Amino acid sequence: MDMTGKTVVITGASRGIGEAAARVFAEAGANVALLARSGDALTSLAEEIGDNALALECDVASFEAVQTAVDEAIAQFGGVDVLINNAGVIEPIANMADSDPDDWGRVIDINVKGVYHGMRAVLPTMRKAGSGTVLTISSGAAHGALEAWSHYCTSKAAVHMLTRCLHKEEVGHGIRAIGLSPGTVATEMQREIKASGVNPVSQLDWSDHIPPDWPAKCLLWLCGPDGDAWLGQEVSLRDEDVRRAVGLIA
Repeated sequence: MDMTGKTVVITGASRGIGEAAARVFAEAGANVALLARSGDALTSLAEEIGDNALALECDVASFEAVQTAVDEAIAQFGGVDVLINNAGVIEPIANMADSDPDDWGRVIDINVKGVYHGMRAVLPTMRKAGSGTVLTISSGAAHGALEAWSHYCTSKAAVHMLTRCLHKEEVGHGIRAIGLSPGTVATEMQREIKASGVNPVSQLDWSDHIPPDWPAKCLLWLCGPDGDAWLGQEVSLRDEDVRRAVGLIA
């Protein structure tokens, strides 16, 4: 998939899937606007990638911050062709009876509002262009309850519906909306889950998790014509046929 001349905005770009996506899309020729709260890590990554990378320190829980970052990306690169809503948190993991309401709400601010903020910020420029792709990281947690993950499961269920709503409203304007459920990925989040010792996911061995570049490569694949089969839907990277189509397995 050749992304030369295209501009991709990636949230949560300082580590994990976001960092891997930054590298994969840059290698495909794209300009990458990297958003995250970790300014130093972002700057290092942008310097490593080169002139086609822009580091933008941003808390996606703030719409003003997201809009400012998107505006800077447009000013630098001339537009936004792809938005990857990747930023997400799971800490603090806690049963509802023990959860802190402010902490619970902060996860919703990042995982749900952050996705909405990204969508809302890029829609005007994508509508003007008559095209665009919005890819959002979903999860199996959107469809199945897990102990001590009420905040995360709720947020991912909401994100799934945001993708469906965006498709319904914007497909007529040339805007493609797709969710990606990657399965368990070898990132810092899995270390946090492991440390919690709660529910079956924390019992998985590190070798059970896929590398971050797998979902990154799938995101790139979804930008091509094969992604059209998934508009308004959620792709599961647990599906071997999908893995094979992306080129992850033989």
